[in-house]
Amino acid sequence: MSIAFPEEFARLRGAARLAVYIDLKSPYAYIAIGPTRDLARSLGVEIDWRPFTLDIPSYLGSAKLAKDGKTVASAERTPQQWSGVKYSYRDARRYAALTGRTIRGTIKIWDSSLAGIAMLWAKEHAAFDRFIDEAYPPFWRRELDIDDIAVLEGTLERAEIPTVGFREWSEGAGRRLHDEINTAAFDAGVYGVPTYLVEDEMWFGREHLPRVGWLLEGRRGSAPGAA
Repeated sequence: MSIAFPEEFARLRGAARLAVYIDLKSPYAYIAIGPTRDLARSLGVEIDWRPFTLDIPSYLGSAKLAKDGKTVASAERTPQQWSGVKYSYRDARRYAALTGRTIRGTIKIWDSSLAGIAMLWAKEHAAFDRFIDEAYPPFWRRELDIDDIAVLEGTLERAEIPTVGFREWSEGAGRRLHDEINTAAFDAGVYGVPTYLVEDEMWFGREHLPRVGWLLEGRRGSAPGAA
C-alpha cells in the first residue's frame, strides 16, 4: 500500500463533507458513534457512514474462546499482541462505562463483512443510524451472531428496514459494493476505524474530532490540538 496524497483523500471522500469509516467489530468505532453524531449535529453536517472491514489477524493475530466465553480455546498471538488486545478492550470499556454501555471481549475474530453489507443495505433504505443502533449494543454484549444472515435480517427488521431481497443482494451487488468501498479506502491509506475524511485530510481515531470540527467550520480560529 502506498502513502496517499491529499487529493486522494478528497477523491475518496467525494461529495460528502464528512465521511466516516466504521466496523461493527471495533469497540473504538462503537464508542465514537455518539461523539461523532454530536459534532455533526452541532454543525448541521450530514455524515456519510461507510463500512470498513478490518483484517484483525493480519496485525493482532487470532484467538477464539471456548464455549464458557472465558477460556482461550485456540490462539495465534504473540505476548505483545495479547498485551495490545487486552489494553484496547480495557481502554474502550472505561469510555463505554461513562455512558452506561457494555463492551465484552468478542469470542472470536469475526468476519464482519456481512454486517458491513447489512450497513450498506440500511443506508440504501435511509436507515443507517437505526441499523447500527440496533446492532452495536447486542453485539458488544455477545448477543449478536454477525456470521448468521438470519440474525442480521432480524436486526434489520427490528430497525424497521425491509429485508425482502437482502439475501440475494448480499451475495451479489451488495458484496461487490462492500468490496469496492473497502478496496478504495485501503488503497488510499485507510487502515483502521473510526477514520474521518474531511476536506483533503484523513484522521484516525475519535480523539481528532476537535480537528475535524475545526475543518468543517472553515478553519476559524486556531487549530485545536488532539483531545
